[in-house]
Amino acid sequence: METAQRQLTPGALTGVKVIDLTRVFAGPFSSQILGDLGADVIKVERYGRGDESRDYGVDEGEVKPGSPFLTHNRNKRSISLDLKSPDGKKILIDLIRDADVLLHNFRPGVMERLGLAYKDLSEINPRLVFASISGFGHTGSMSKRAANDLSIQSFSGLLSITGHPGGPPTRNPASVADLTAGMFATMGIMAALFYRERTGLGQEVSTSMLGGQLAFLNHFLTDFWMNGRLPEKWGTANRLGLPNEAFPTSDGWVCITSANDDMWKRCASGLGMPEISDDPRFNLLKSRYANRAELVRLVSNATQKMTTDECVRAMELANVPCVPVNTISDIANHEIIEESNATVDMVVEGDRVAKLVQTPLWLSATPVSA
Repeated sequence: METAQRQLTPGALTGVKVIDLTRVFAGPFSSQILGDLGADVIKVERYGRGDESRDYGVDEGEVKPGSPFLTHNRNKRSISLDLKSPDGKKILIDLIRDADVLLHNFRPGVMERLGLAYKDLSEINPRLVFASISGFGHTGSMSKRAANDLSIQSFSGLLSITGHPGGPPTRNPASVADLTAGMFATMGIMAALFYRERTGLGQEVSTSMLGGQLAFLNHFLTDFWMNGRLPEKWGTANRLGLPNEAFPTSDGWVCITSANDDMWKRCASGLGMPEISDDPRFNLLKSRYANRAELVRLVSNATQKMTTDECVRAMELANVPCVPVNTISDIANHEIIEESNATVDMVVEGDRVAKLVQTPLWLSATPVSA
């Protein structure tokens, strides 16, 4: 699981040893970020089975592992252990003795039953940062329930506000609940490592997939608690500005965002209808909220008279955010991918090389690993 060529320059976390007991997406995404930053990550997989995500996304006749596994497991070494066997547990404990971080995503209570709880391991290694990711949190009545990305998207309320008015619950196809939990775990681990630099002591760090989604839905929840307002399904739109959604062009779609009244004036002018920005129905954001359907109709009529490129150019000249609605193929082949160094090659087996998305960080003195 090594990338094709690691940077010769030490990373920010060079010298940090991470024992990664996680599987599927949330935990592996977190440990991959640590590996990209230079940490030595040892992925411990289940003996005889491995991480089940090795099989995800692999069609008949394709070579394993598939892209879901590869995209979360670069810059790691791997070992398989049976943690329920005395020998497997002994090997793991020997790895932990000089480790800096242990990361797991077992359900609450599992590590305790294995004799691998923080209180057990901190006696062996007081400097250990012991991090865990759960589904519904580490305490409370739901803490031991099974969870995955879809169940957390559903339980958090995300599905209820995703999609178009009157439509069924709509899943975000990106694993947003998994990956946000992984990012929060990484932040917690980094904070704990910084604390250890000052005190010499490790600590326990925990986060949850549900907690990550609640954090990402924060303004919807606060608006409900403050005003009793339930968010509606608005498709690509939201209440943070109008117009602020996808509009059809003569040959595709664009997304236009007018975040404030001044930007709306420039947008209306760029669309060839400057007069409507002074119309009392549309001159203020609250007025545009009240007359959204008519506003969307007028903007759609204007954009459909342009090609996608013409609309993007007109909005660029007006200093209004506007981009095409790209397909995955469009963005994968766009020049910005190369310009922003957004990819990294990973040798999978033999001469097979997979192109992956790089961790989107730039550090001047300690570059992210290639």
